[in-house]
Amino acid sequence: MNKAELVSSIAEKSGLTKKDSEAALKAFIESVEEALEKKDKVQLVGFGTFLPRERAERTGRNPRTKEPIPISASTVPVFKAGKEFKEKLSK
Repeated sequence: MNKAELVSSIAEKSGLTKKDSEAALKAFIESVEEALEKKDKVQLVGFGTFLPRERAERTGRNPRTKEPIPISASTVPVFKAGKEFKEKLSK
């Protein structure tokens, strides 16, 4: 499912217009991004949790030349599915 299909699905299920659904989706995404930038987590009970995770600096390897290269530390977004969501998918 791509973004346009998701917007259509939201519009169909909520009774909103596609334009309003797209605005709601955009607001949700921006809110999650802002929270993660502040190092906060976003917990949606029954669905899952979005959280920032720190990755330490490490040494990688260039697959072409096999020489070691440094990979700097970074913060990455992580999604951890909630129990109800996992159960729904495993059926």
